[in-house]
Amino acid sequence: MSEMIKLTIDGIDVEVEKGSTVLQAARKINIDIPTLCYLKEINAAGDCRMCVVEIEGRRGYIPSCITQVEEGMKVKTNTPEINEARRVMLDLILSTHNRDCLTCIRNGNCELQALAEKFGVTNIEYEGQKVEPNIDELSPSIVRDNSKCIMCKRCVAVCKNIQNIGAIDVAGRGFKSRITTTGDQSLNNVNCTFCGQCITACPVGALREKDETKYVERNLKDENKYVIVQTAPAVRAALGEEFGIEIGTNVTGKMVTALKKLGFKKVFDTNTAADLTIMEEANEFIERFTKNEGLPMITSCSPGWIRFIEMNYPELLNHLSTCKSPHEMFRSNFKIILCRKRKNRSKANVCCISNAMCG
Repeated sequence: MSEMIKLTIDGIDVEVEKGSTVLQAARKINIDIPTLCYLKEINAAGDCRMCVVEIEGRRGYIPSCITQVEEGMKVKTNTPEINEARRVMLDLILSTHNRDCLTCIRNGNCELQALAEKFGVTNIEYEGQKVEPNIDELSPSIVRDNSKCIMCKRCVAVCKNIQNIGAIDVAGRGFKSRITTTGDQSLNNVNCTFCGQCITACPVGALREKDETKYVERNLKDENKYVIVQTAPAVRAALGEEFGIEIGTNVTGKMVTALKKLGFKKVFDTNTAADLTIMEEANEFIERFTKNEGLPMITSCSPGWIRFIEMNYPELLNHLSTCKSPHEMFRSNFKIILCRKRKNRSKANVCCISNAMCG
């Protein structure tokens, strides 16, 4: 049985397992301690200093996310002095930050913005030197804007510790420190697999997904194009959450209706092509097994997985199936099928909007 530690936080007694942090203990009794660089089970570094608290018998303010509890510890989390220290930290972070909030992709959904509002930071007292924008958009799916980075290192932690890729890390010292890649190259030119977990971890707008909305709108308005769409299977179970529907609710019908109202002529599910992939890979496996060549055979159904192998384990390339991914199979087959079905075949121009864009 785990050893339990008793302590007091803001006058409330709490008991937690030995090895727990002050932040974890506070959350157990619903005491809110603000955080910025902390990400549960992924990143706890105490870099942002937003989670500082007072601990009786210790000098200064202590970061609660990395401080382990001790028997009899007495903690204060919400004094005027602590809140003023947090306001100063926010001011310093914002002093070098690109504050074009109204046009930022994270406007209204930004952790830094929310904290500034919570602590009443409306004027920047310590205006500092801004980081020159250096936007990396060569990747097919991820855009980086270092002028909005607050050096929380959450993206580094999730890339290194969860995805086990390590495509990004910290370089430089002091004001010149930055999140970057090997040789300051684009994410497109390093071993990034474009999984997007760094975007999910980022509390601000320093990392975002590429937006192809305008591309889609142009094609939908083009009367000479017969525009179809294919959706990933996970979308139907995740989309509803964005509209206030209970997490995990299947919204297939609503999604299909909405896509047709937007102007798409046909709506397809990637599962259709997944069946084709299974059949093709099964045939290829039988051939390899019969010849005893290229075994074991590894699926090629995910473009991200293929990039991972190419970048990290090139010696395994011969074991990959030569089949296209379901997205690519869908594109190849359905463009041909729909073109043949259209009356004026010579002028048929099918535009497929999917996980993998095609012309």
